[in-house]
Amino acid sequence: AMAPCLNPAVSSRPPPPGGAATGQSSDLVSKWVGESEKLVRQLFEAAHERRPAIIFIDELDAVGTKRFDSELSGDREVQRTMLELLNQMDGFNSSELIKVIAATNRIDILDPALLRSGRIDRKIEFPLPTEEGRARIMQIHSRKMNVNTEVNFEELGRCTDDFNGAQLKAVCVEAGMLALRREATEIHHEDFIEGITAVQTKKKASLAYYA
Repeated sequence: AMAPCLNPAVSSRPPPPGGAATGQSSDLVSKWVGESEKLVRQLFEAAHERRPAIIFIDELDAVGTKRFDSELSGDREVQRTMLELLNQMDGFNSSELIKVIAATNRIDILDPALLRSGRIDRKIEFPLPTEEGRARIMQIHSRKMNVNTEVNFEELGRCTDDFNGAQLKAVCVEAGMLALRREATEIHHEDFIEGITAVQTKKKASLAYYA
């Protein structure tokens, strides 16, 4: 899962003198024929005018899927958007001080043309957190809560295998809500355990719930 991790990592750094343009790739797709390509061109033109600059595209898979034959106008517009994106990336080199960074949770469905050398050719994977990482993430998200000192975050880390950062945050929120419902002044270990169960149930109901 790249998007949730990469975006804050980029935005936490001071922007270059020209600035940074960020957005979701779905924002580049318009229902009007030709409008999507225009939006892509405008994005890159703005970067050229303000260089050095960074273009950050979240959820690249929304426009960068492998090409296929389709009679649906929406699919054709998405493919035209990607072709214009490829064209724009080919239109400048590293000496122009413009960097394109993209994030996706579905690298497996991206068109190989996007990942070709000279385009988006450097890949950084952000895997799911380790057991120690999960414990630390829950500690961070609950640090402003009134947590009982007996809460064992190491045990909670062991109980949350395959949870991503968003799901671990949801566990803390669920635990806090449970404590509020019983009018408790502290969040106890059992609240976190119930929170884990609640999030697991939602995970099974919809795999995309916390994507």
